[in-house]
Amino acid sequence: MDAVPVAGGEHVGGLAETAWIEVIKKMDEVYSDLIRYEVDLERKNAALEQTQQFIASVVASMSDILVVCDPKGRILQVNTALLGLTGFAAAELIDQPLTVLLREEDARGFRPCYTEGVCEREARLKSKSGGFTDLVAMNCSPRLDRQRRLPGMVIVGRPVGELRRAYEELHRAHGDLKRTQQQLVQSEKMASIGRLVAGVAHELNNPISFVYGNVHTLSRYRDRLTHYLDAVHGGCSGQDLEELRHRMKIDALMADLGPLIEGTLEGAERVSEIVANLRRLSFVNPSDRTGINLSELARNAIKWVLKATRYRVVVDDQLPAELVIDGTEGPLHQVMVNLLQNAVDAMEGVPEPAIWVSGRRVGDQILLVLRDNGPGIPTDDLLKVFDPFYTTKAVGKGTGLGLWVSWSIIRDHGGALEAANAPDGGAAFTITLPAR
Repeated sequence: MDAVPVAGGEHVGGLAETAWIEVIKKMDEVYSDLIRYEVDLERKNAALEQTQQFIASVVASMSDILVVCDPKGRILQVNTALLGLTGFAAAELIDQPLTVLLREEDARGFRPCYTEGVCEREARLKSKSGGFTDLVAMNCSPRLDRQRRLPGMVIVGRPVGELRRAYEELHRAHGDLKRTQQQLVQSEKMASIGRLVAGVAHELNNPISFVYGNVHTLSRYRDRLTHYLDAVHGGCSGQDLEELRHRMKIDALMADLGPLIEGTLEGAERVSEIVANLRRLSFVNPSDRTGINLSELARNAIKWVLKATRYRVVVDDQLPAELVIDGTEGPLHQVMVNLLQNAVDAMEGVPEPAIWVSGRRVGDQILLVLRDNGPGIPTDDLLKVFDPFYTTKAVGKGTGLGLWVSWSIIRDHGGALEAANAPDGGAAFTITLPAR
């Protein structure tokens, strides 16, 4: 039987071939996607393994003990610090109840931590040998998953003995630091007192010299009076006695006795006043605060500093009669002396050195400003002038503690000490203190 040709056979064959090509293309796309997904999955798996290794290394490196539990109190994970403390192996603790490490009554204390947030407990952990460890201070906190559900809790702790030793070391270090600070402050006080010595010596020299000279004169007068009285009591005749009286100038001597005694008393009172001033500036009871006229205190400090200055410094006193605060006179006087002495030292070599001192009351605050016409403070140093040991002076000419001590004293009085450069040159220090 002859074959019958099928109409459109070529078209049917072409459709079949096209369909196979489309299927092959789709298979290639699916295979490419599978390869890409596999590469992406391997990359994420490597990152996950790296993260797990990082977390495992962190947990293993912790010096504090770590216990992770599920909601039923079964142990899911522990770290090397806990194993070293208790002597257990990790396999002996995983999937075991928390009571393996804690006494039943101690374990019950951690159950409220599931709902109450972070809580603190102290307990002794069981050791593999059958005993108990030293007391351990532990923090327990809920562990939340991504859906904010509560899959368990985390316990972190450290033996109290270690904490106590760390605290004792910290306490010793703090004590050493305080003692060093007190020594430094005392050293700066002595340096401040040393700067006053020259002025005090000069101030005392005048009345003491006056008293010394008067006493020598009175001593000579005593000898003359004794000689004259011996003549009177020895029965000397009236004419001879009159001649002796005239020759020894007894009348002039008697007239001079009053001024001599008055001058001597005045000199002694001046010495007593200077000593009283120095006594008020002592640091015996710095906590006893009284009303202080800051204007008078500043003027007194100016007088002491200028007495010891080798060159002439013009002081423009713009202070009012009274600026009263509550404070301790000695430390505040030291602040004034430090600031004024720094200004004097900074102006060495300046053609016409001058200091301006002004003050005013602004509301409940007293403002006192000391300004000089020296070179000023470098801009980069304005923020560190009050740091301990900061100084621009040569070695041996400054401790670097004056401004820091001054800042501390003003701070302890409830005020502030600020440094700046004046617009027309020189440094300016502003003291702000609560008014009385």
